[in-house]
Amino acid sequence: MTAKRNTPVALIRNAAPFAIRAERASDVVAREALLDACFGENRHARTCQRLRDGRAPAQGLSLAAVRQDGRLVGTVRLWHVSAGGRSALMLGPLAVDDDCRGLGVGAALMQRALAVAKARGHGAVILLGDAPYYARYGFTAARTGELSLPGAFERERLLGLELVEGALDGAWGMITPTGAPLPKSKATRKRKAPLAVPHAA
Repeated sequence: MTAKRNTPVALIRNAAPFAIRAERASDVVAREALLDACFGENRHARTCQRLRDGRAPAQGLSLAAVRQDGRLVGTVRLWHVSAGGRSALMLGPLAVDDDCRGLGVGAALMQRALAVAKARGHGAVILLGDAPYYARYGFTAARTGELSLPGAFERERLLGLELVEGALDGAWGMITPTGAPLPKSKATRKRKAPLAVPHAA
């Protein structure tokens, strides 16, 4: 009689402990709490918020990172803007729960967002963030030097990425919102949660 061998099951160490999916209505409270943690209670007064106030995010470009237990641990959204007359998307906010730093949540959100934006035919993405972090995705200040935001901002943090070559050629002037208006009754709910980094405003 042959003894049954106890074959060990190999654990997939490289499997991500989270999934990226489209944002759902049920994510709103957790998302707002995460954003408060990342950006503080005054986040609604930030310059980039002027491009989001009263506007809907770009179709298919609100993404969430969730753990296996369903807890939201990351978020990113992209918004329609005019970049000095050029059609573009503004990325942000990008936020990751502090407990999940080092797991690749931010990278996964960025990669998915850029892939979806490109697949949907968008030509360029702009953001306000840390140049060393976003350089890995191809963002630079090379095409944004003639662009401005409706408020105070640090010039070296205004970055752009062309998904289609030449999409930001000749981009000059103010970045303005062009997304669909939200119904007037829409309001954001703010709650506190653990600090999260890194992020784009």
